[in-house]
Amino acid sequence: MSLDKKFQELFLKVSSRAAFSSYKLVGKKDKVSADKAAVDSMRLELNKIDMNGEIVIGEGELDEAPMLYIGEKLGTGNGPNLDIAVDPLEGTNFAANNLPGALSVIAVAEKSNLFNAPETYMAKISTNIKEKNVIDLDYHIKKNIYNLAEFKNKKPENITACILDRPRHKEIINELTNLKVKIKLITDGDVSGALLVTEEKYNVDIFLGIGGGPEGVLAAVALDAFDCNFQGRFLFDTEKDKKRAKKMGIIDLNKKYNLNEIVTGDSIFCATGITSGDLVSGIEIKSNEFLSETLVTHKSLGLRKKILIKQDI
Repeated sequence: MSLDKKFQELFLKVSSRAAFSSYKLVGKKDKVSADKAAVDSMRLELNKIDMNGEIVIGEGELDEAPMLYIGEKLGTGNGPNLDIAVDPLEGTNFAANNLPGALSVIAVAEKSNLFNAPETYMAKISTNIKEKNVIDLDYHIKKNIYNLAEFKNKKPENITACILDRPRHKEIINELTNLKVKIKLITDGDVSGALLVTEEKYNVDIFLGIGGGPEGVLAAVALDAFDCNFQGRFLFDTEKDKKRAKKMGIIDLNKKYNLNEIVTGDSIFCATGITSGDLVSGIEIKSNEFLSETLVTHKSLGLRKKILIKQDI
């Protein structure tokens, strides 16, 4: 089955209204309030939709922020059963400090078609290559880069890797540097980072490193629509994390997940810009209206484009 086309517009409104609500607090140095504004708006809009929605990817535990929590039921109760993944404010520091790249993100799939991911970290890798045995999370960095360079008929020094600028990535960054790979460091926002492999214009060949597990699942939905590749492995560092994972039905804590194990069937993804970044432009205010830009994908319809809309404030 596929999701009705009407849901494109409905979820586009959800992410754009959440983005606008958060935009009001951009530059105020208060990431919790900016996140809460997006969460409250997203919840309000989701509850207007004719659906039986359930949050399977929530947000907040790692940042101790307000939550749309896992298991929360949303919608009018009339309509299809849908799994919903949200990151109402991706890039909380970007919004708080008026830096580029803050987004409001939502993804939806039919019931049981979206992985129920724990709020923990994930090792991940994304590329625009679907062929097997070229890029793999289990390969050494050097093997992945050499395979990628050979496949794309490039030299390693003409490959660009995107990675979060974190102390935990010091060894990976050093290795990429030794291989003379170009490095695009991002300070936050690993949903958008993973999506930079989708189009040649972004000039990113591979995204890799450790980031949020929920963000990995959200990115996977869009990457699936772009016919790209993604792999992820959750990292459970504490007994609490391991217990939570087992409670959610994850038996093999070391399992590597391929894209088709994270999202199946039809899906819709919306990422609306709050502050302008590589992926989409931020909110603009014009008299009593606001202009937003959203990357929208709808897999079954082959939709993957940026949509500009005006709405009343």
